[in-house]
This record gives sequence, C-alpha cells and structure tokens, in this order.
Amino acid sequence: MEYNTQRDKLKINDYGRNVVKMIDYARQLDTKEKRTQMANVIIDVMAHLNPKVKERTDYKHILWDHLMIMAHYDLDVDCPYVIDREETESFRPHRLSLRNSQIHYRHYGRALEDMISAVAAMPESKERTLLTAQIAHTMKRQYLQWNRDTVDDSLIVEQLSELSGGRLQLPEGFQFRDSKELLGAIAAAAPKTEGKKKKKKKKKGSGN
Repeated sequence: MEYNTQRDKLKINDYGRNVVKMIDYARQLDTKEKRTQMANVIIDVMAHLNPKVKERTDYKHILWDHLMIMAHYDLDVDCPYVIDREETESFRPHRLSLRNSQIHYRHYGRALEDMISAVAAMPESKERTLLTAQIAHTMKRQYLQWNRDTVDDSLIVEQLSELSGGRLQLPEGFQFRDSKELLGAIAAAAPKTEGKKKKKKKKKGSGN
C-alpha cells in the first residue's frame, strides 16, 4: 500500500493528489498547445472540486495561481494571467467545507469520485477520453491497494459507469494495466521495514 508519508507534500490540499497527477500528465505532453488545452481542463476540474471559489469575481485567476503553485511553476503553457510568484507563494489555502454526501466506495475516496463527476460533466473531447482512461487506471490501482488480491477489469468498468451516472465509457480497445504489475508497483512503494529484530537478551544463569 502507498502511504502519504512516502509521497511529496501537497502544496495545496484542497484539490487532492489526483489533480497533481493530472498536472504531471500535462507537463509530459509534447507541445505547448496540448499542455495549454490540458491545463484548461484541469482548471475546470479544480473549479468543480472547490466550487466556493466561484463566489469571487476573479476566480479564474485564483485557480490559475493555484495550478501554478501545485506545478511548482514548472508548466510551460499559455497562461491567460500574469502569475506573480512572490505573491502566490504567500498564499494560504482555505479549508474546503465538509460535505455530508456519502462516499459510494471507500477504497476510491471522495476526491476520485469528485473527479469522476467533474470529468463526466465535460463535453466530449480527446482530453475527456484521456482523463477517463487515467481515472480507470487509478481506480484499479486503488482497488488493489485495499484488497491486495486481484480484480476483474469488468468490475472497474461497471463501477466507473455507476459513479459517472453512465456518462463515462472507456474507448474501444482500452487495456487495463495487469494486476500483477500494479501489485508489484504497490509493493515497491511500500515502506521498507527493518528486517532486523532485537534479540531478547538471554538471562544469565547463576551457575555454570
């Protein structure tokens, strides 16, 4: 199982680790145009995850500030705003208000379910398809982290459809990562425990 203590500390907790993974994915795209398109998709997801920000008239600027903070200012895109690094580094995020809605599957967590809702609300596009595939891989990994066994890929497809209200479907020919490969990656990420155990000291006898 992957533990939070092994991961990099989140710059802003409000959006969760899955948004950071989306940013990492955007950074790897090979053209500035593609990275900018993906950045705008991420902004839409962030607005869905943090709806109270929309109460501000400059909320888009705020979201771009947050995006660049989480990207460590290392995301080459056409940003519609001037990002003042000195000002944004003094930013202190507000806590998101707790919601009473029940999580459908604890092993996926609320952040992933929120992301599914956000992506499902997007119009049909290449980015939506890519995000759906990324979500499916993440679902399988998190399922295995909790169950430590195996899972039928059709179950993940079924639960993705359920959580998205039938709006998200995987593209034809989509292939999940192999369960053994994922379990190996999960095991490799697990904290290393010291194999050495303290030996109990033998009690000295009074005689020979």
